Amino acid sequence: MNETLPAHVILDFEIAFEHRYAKVWFNRTRKTIICELLADYVPIEDFKKAFLEIGELVKTGGFEKFIFDKRALRAFHQPTMEWYFIHWKKDMLAYGVKTHRKILPEEKWFEKMVQIAKAQILIQYPDNIIDQLDIVYCDTIEAAVLT
Repeated sequence: MNETLPAHVILDFEIAFEHRYAKVWFNRTRKTIICELLADYVPIEDFKKAFLEIGELVKTGGFEKFIFDKRALRAFHQPTMEWYFIHWKKDMLAYGVKTHRKILPEEKWFEKMVQIAKAQILIQYPDNIIDQLDIVYCDTIEAAVLT
C-alpha cells in the first residue's frame, strides 16, 4: 500500500472521500483534485465507482486539474485504462478538467504497458480528445501540484 500524501502537500486539500481502493482530495483554490490509488490492483467496477464519484465532485464546478497517483498499482488492466482514457476524461473535459498529472509506479514495465495501451487506444479511437488535454507525467505529488 502507498503511504499517504505528505502533510505539507495536503494541508490545503480537503478529503473528498476514501474507498477501499482510492482516496480523493480536492482544493477549490488550486482547482485541483488528487486521486491516490491504495491497492496494487483495482477491480474495474470499483475503479468506475470511485471515478464516477470523482466526476460528481468535478460537476460541482471550478476544477481544472486532475492528479492521478497510480504508484500503488502492480497490475495493468487494459479495459480499465480504456474506460478512463476514452470515456471518463472526455466527460470531465466537458466540465473544464483539461490538465492531467500522472504518477506511475517505478517499475519500467508498467510505464511501457501504459505507452503500448495508449498507442492502441489512439488507433482504435481516432476521434479521441488527447490533443485537447495537457498531460504530464510527474514523479511526486508535489511536482504534480506545482506543474
